[in-house]
Amino acid sequence: MQIHALAAYQSGEDLKPYSFEPAPLESYDCLIKVLACGICHSDIHMIDGDWGNSRYPLVPGHEVIGEVVEVGNQVRHIRVGDRIGVGWQMSACLQCSDCLKGNENLCDSNQGLIVNGYGGFADYLTVDSRFAFPLPAGIETAVAGPLLCGGITVYSGLRYAGMTSGQEIGIIGIGGLGHLAVQFASHLGNSVTVFTTSDDKAQFATQLGARHVVVVPPGASPPAPKQKLNIILSTVPISLDWAAYLAYLDSDGTLSLVGAVSDPLNIPFFALLGKRRRVMASPIGGRGMMMEMLSIADRFGIKPIVETFPMQQANEAMQKVRDNKVRYRAVLTVN
Repeated sequence: MQIHALAAYQSGEDLKPYSFEPAPLESYDCLIKVLACGICHSDIHMIDGDWGNSRYPLVPGHEVIGEVVEVGNQVRHIRVGDRIGVGWQMSACLQCSDCLKGNENLCDSNQGLIVNGYGGFADYLTVDSRFAFPLPAGIETAVAGPLLCGGITVYSGLRYAGMTSGQEIGIIGIGGLGHLAVQFASHLGNSVTVFTTSDDKAQFATQLGARHVVVVPPGASPPAPKQKLNIILSTVPISLDWAAYLAYLDSDGTLSLVGAVSDPLNIPFFALLGKRRRVMASPIGGRGMMMEMLSIADRFGIKPIVETFPMQQANEAMQKVRDNKVRYRAVLTVN
């Protein structure tokens, strides 16, 4: 069969039609018909070659929702007709200590869907079924894709920072990642404080479930804290006055970074030492964490706010994402 896709043939180019023949299904593979695919800033970084690991023609799309149409002879957990989701990760060795502990995302041999293969800006996608996740019936197809990347990123970042319930949780940023983090933290019984840059975003944060909001104008530092937080999750891809934010953390508090900051972190040692505070960064999540996140999203009705575009308008949608004119996630749909 021929798979018809949209691909960037060179760095920074618009997407153009691209067709290819998929390899025959291996024992654990599955073939899915694409129903929808989210657009992430990571797709743009890969198209532009920003990370030095792009291969062209590059078919973007790592927030894929599809229907299973064929499975390999060893596939048992999904069947033809199932609706599944595929995120950033396409494989891991499944034998190392990280994999055996459920941290497949930390495997030294892990591979990214659009780094080592073709993504979901296509009519069909072949993937290792062990990294394809059945979707709960309550999660709508049009909003499910961003959960497979943005959702798992913030959920894993909060969980591994120690989030349970009954805690004080801070979220920096109320964009594509932050608006999901607020929902997860608040629905799981935590008091959420949001740090954002404008009054309209502050009002939106309270509608999502935030109990407190601190407005910090761009380039400014937050005011002195009135209360202490157990965890602060930063979802913004810029350097901030980290010392000022660390002052908000209680003893044994954790600053968890999921927004990709390119500059070195300026972290004063004594801001950590006196209260035994920690700083960590977190990538997506393993397969068990992914299933847990999807279950929580289904149970509490947590979903991203999306703008949908037909697959044929992928370039227009990508430009809106580049221009930060999408609130809060863009999704391509297939009619």
